Amino acid sequence: MEQLSNLKHILHSKRANLYYIEHCRVMQKDGRVLYLTEAKKENQYWNIPIANTTVILLGTGTSITQAAMRMLASAGVLVGFCGGGGTPLLMANEIEWLMPQSEYRPTEYMQGWMQFWFDDNKRLSAAKKFQLSRLLYLNNVWRKDRDINMEGLDGNSDSIQALLKTTEQEILNAQKVSKLLAIEADLTKRLYKTVANSIDYGAFRRDREATDKANAFLNHGNYLAYGLAATTLWVLGIPHGFAVMHGKTRRGALVFDIADLIKDAIILPWAFISAKENAKEQEFRQQCLQAFTDQKALDFMFDQVKEVALNQHKSEDVLP
Repeated sequence: MEQLSNLKHILHSKRANLYYIEHCRVMQKDGRVLYLTEAKKENQYWNIPIANTTVILLGTGTSITQAAMRMLASAGVLVGFCGGGGTPLLMANEIEWLMPQSEYRPTEYMQGWMQFWFDDNKRLSAAKKFQLSRLLYLNNVWRKDRDINMEGLDGNSDSIQALLKTTEQEILNAQKVSKLLAIEADLTKRLYKTVANSIDYGAFRRDREATDKANAFLNHGNYLAYGLAATTLWVLGIPHGFAVMHGKTRRGALVFDIADLIKDAIILPWAFISAKENAKEQEFRQQCLQAFTDQKALDFMFDQVKEVALNQHKSEDVLP
C-alpha cells in the first residue's frame, strides 16, 4: 500500500476535480480510493484521483469506509454528504463539510482576517471589495467566454454594461451591509431576467423548492461553488463563521460570501443554457466543472481571499 506521506499533492488552487457520487460504496483498495458500483452481472470499480480533487459530494445511496476517509483527509479533500443531485448539503440548511484535521495550515491569513473583522467599517469595506470583484469577474467571463456568447449572451451589450456600472456605483455608496445584501438580491434578479431573455429561455421565477430544470440546476451549481469556497477557506485556515456580508451569526456564512465571487459569472448562465437544451444533470455538472477550470475560478477565489486577509487590516478606507 502506498504510504500516505508519499502522496504528491497538487496545490488546491490548481486542482481540477469535483465529484458527485451516488448509489455506490467508496473504499480504499491497494493504496487508492475507489468507488464501487453494483451491476447486474459484476461489480465495477472506478478510481478517484484524490491528489487532484478538491471536493467529493456523497449523494443518496452512498457509504464510505474509514480507510477511504483517512486517505481523503491525507490528500486534503473536503467531503460533504448531500441529497440527490448534489443538493442540499445535509445537516438541515447549514453549510457542513467533513474537513481534514491539520494543525499545519498557515496562520497568517486567519490572523490578518481577525485584525479587521471586529471593525465594522473595515468589515463592510471587505464586503464591498468582494462584491466589486464579483462584478469584475462576471464582466470578464461574459465578455470573453465564446461558449456563452454563442448561446446569445453578449457581455459587451449596452444593457449588461449599464447594469454592471450602475451596480458598481451602488456598492460604492452603500453604508450598511443590509444595503449591500439588497443590492446583491436586485442584481441577481436582473441577471436572471437578462440571461433568460438573451438565450430566449422564456419566463422564469426563482424558487429553490421548484423542480423545473433551471431552478434545479441553479441549486446544484451553487453547491458546487460552495465546495470551492469551503476548500479555499479551509486551505487558508479561515473559519467559515467570520463572514463579512451574509451574517455574523449564521454558521458557514463566509462560504456564501466567497462562493458569490463566481456564482453569477458561471453557474447562472449555464443553468439556463443547460435547462433550455434539456441537458441531463450530469451534463450540466460537467459543463460547470469545465467552466471552473477554463475561467480559473478557484485561483480567483484564492487570490481575492488572500488579498483581503493580508491587506484589509491596513486599509484606510473611509465609507461615504
